[in-house]
Amino acid sequence: MIDTGNQGVSHTEGQGWGLLFAEYFNDQPSFERILSWTASTLGRKADSLYSWRYVPGVANHVPDTNNATDGDLFIAWALARAARRWGTQDHAQTAINIAHDVLRLLTRRVGERLLLLPALKGFDNNVGVVVNPSYYVFLAMAELEALVPLPQWEALRRDGLSVINHGQFGRWMLPPDWLRVDKRSLALSPASRWPARCSFEAIRVPLYLAWARLPAPSISAAYAAFYAPRATGPAPAWVDLKSRAEAPYAASPGMLVVARIAAATSDGGGDVIDFPRVAEAADYYAASLTLLVRIAWRERRAA
Repeated sequence: MIDTGNQGVSHTEGQGWGLLFAEYFNDQPSFERILSWTASTLGRKADSLYSWRYVPGVANHVPDTNNATDGDLFIAWALARAARRWGTQDHAQTAINIAHDVLRLLTRRVGERLLLLPALKGFDNNVGVVVNPSYYVFLAMAELEALVPLPQWEALRRDGLSVINHGQFGRWMLPPDWLRVDKRSLALSPASRWPARCSFEAIRVPLYLAWARLPAPSISAAYAAFYAPRATGPAPAWVDLKSRAEAPYAASPGMLVVARIAAATSDGGGDVIDFPRVAEAADYYAASLTLLVRIAWRERRAA
């Protein structure tokens, strides 16, 4: 899976999404090809997680062996779904191994909350923990709990929803891409290492909430409002939650279709969403968001 909008890299986010797409469309040969490359190229030796990125055209294709938790969750979720669809017990066991290591290595308790670390390294220090609200893939956690029935899953879902609902900022009351939880005061704030934006990361938040059928009306309404069409044209791709500055370029069709599912769930949920065609997307990310929303909407309605 190649990120055509990011210098042709591959990462575990894309690999996990590719596996999910292959399982959903009952394409076992593609699933096995994606899985084989992911395991052989990005698999870590010390645990069951995956290095987060492959860089083409350089001598060391995996210069950073840190993981990305959302990629690990999607890979495990796709494996669990594949085991159920095709009866492949090896895939179920791999999903179990990943799930155990997510709970063992990627959770931190701050106050009464159990938080999900975005990666093994770089997000936890003496004064605070940084989380990525879009890494809370709630339905993946619920399905992995069936394989690894431990109470931490429910705590992660409950506390993740709490962090998202209380971590809304700015004029539009949206969550930031990266959110800091202070260890002493427990206060939430946009993490200072990144721009205080709701943008390409946080756009996934309402998608994962809707997919899991979790009630978050204020979040859904906020996305629906910000990404609604403007008199001057499409909504911008991002907004700075502190300065109110907005992107000088429009949100992609993939981002806008996430806003449509947010609007549909915030007002009680209609039955019709005007989905763009995946083939109309300009790059990997817009295409992936479009296909994820299509699958989420169908599964949500079928549940």
